[in-house]
Amino acid sequence: MSIRYPAPLRPGDRIAVTSPSAGVGRQMVPRLEFCIQHLRDLSYEVVVGRCMDGSGITSAPAQARAAELTAMLVDPTIRAVVPPWGGELAIDLLPLLDFEAISTAEPTWLVGYSDLTTVMVPLTLRTGIASLHGSNLMDTPCAVPEPLLPWLAAATAPAGSQLWQGAAAAYRSGRHDHYAFHPEMRTMTFNTPSRWKLLGAKGGAVTEVCATGRLIGGCLETVSMLPGSAYGDIAEFAERHAREGLLVYVEVAEADAVTVARMLHHLRLAGWFDRANAVLVGRSAGPPSGDFSQHDALMHAFGDLSVPVLYDLDLGHIPPQLAIVNGALATVELTSATATLVQHLI
Repeated sequence: MSIRYPAPLRPGDRIAVTSPSAGVGRQMVPRLEFCIQHLRDLSYEVVVGRCMDGSGITSAPAQARAAELTAMLVDPTIRAVVPPWGGELAIDLLPLLDFEAISTAEPTWLVGYSDLTTVMVPLTLRTGIASLHGSNLMDTPCAVPEPLLPWLAAATAPAGSQLWQGAAAAYRSGRHDHYAFHPEMRTMTFNTPSRWKLLGAKGGAVTEVCATGRLIGGCLETVSMLPGSAYGDIAEFAERHAREGLLVYVEVAEADAVTVARMLHHLRLAGWFDRANAVLVGRSAGPPSGDFSQHDALMHAFGDLSVPVLYDLDLGHIPPQLAIVNGALATVELTSATATLVQHLI
């Protein structure tokens, strides 16, 4: 069975905004309004749902959030759903979402990262509909450095397109401007040199890597909760949609290194990497556990894995980040001179 890609976004299309996890607090409302206007200035119609309240850990009760998200994903007039950001407890939506209705409806882009991947991964696994891991709504006005692509570039690409991206020259580290104080910010500072790396490469040397498979993955802290449930069956997805194998990617939001090692081992024990032709790991935002580093966590979990593990990729909670289409057939290459990810929307 082939992956189903939503129709490409076009000027005049309707984009819906809802908060399936955390809502938007009062101090961040000016940023939200600026981001919505940014999309309108690009000639999109934007509709905002009811589940947006930022006073609690979630924007509304689970039933209301699930109903609103389902309604948006099955509405034929809505071409993309772009939440403001992630949060903590999107997992409570999973038994409440109407995956059957979503599966039979015309596909709609669901865009975001972090806790949103708790929903995006099951969406793609269960329905075969592509989802889009990239900057959330609150980051959308900020320019993405070449050779990376903004999520809009992927969402406007027709099925059959090729999306070429490479490694960023630098990433953002240290303190940065806060949207609450700079609601109209359009530029991020990338102040630390960056490169993709191969786990286990000796002395910084790079053995050439070229691996192809269908992309699937997300935030480690949230997707690691899915194996063993009806929402995390990667083996079935690979059998139905990815006979070419998989490129499984993960990124760490804030977990310490020991916790990361445990979660990676959990995914490995659950078979998440059995069909992988490579594993891609985003630049970690988590701290060490004493002398045990995030790199140590990768070595502990993946040191004897039979497929290449690339890490410090541009995805996740440390900008910038690649636009990654869950379900797309992709090839990742790493040599001493180049680092690329090419996605084919087929």
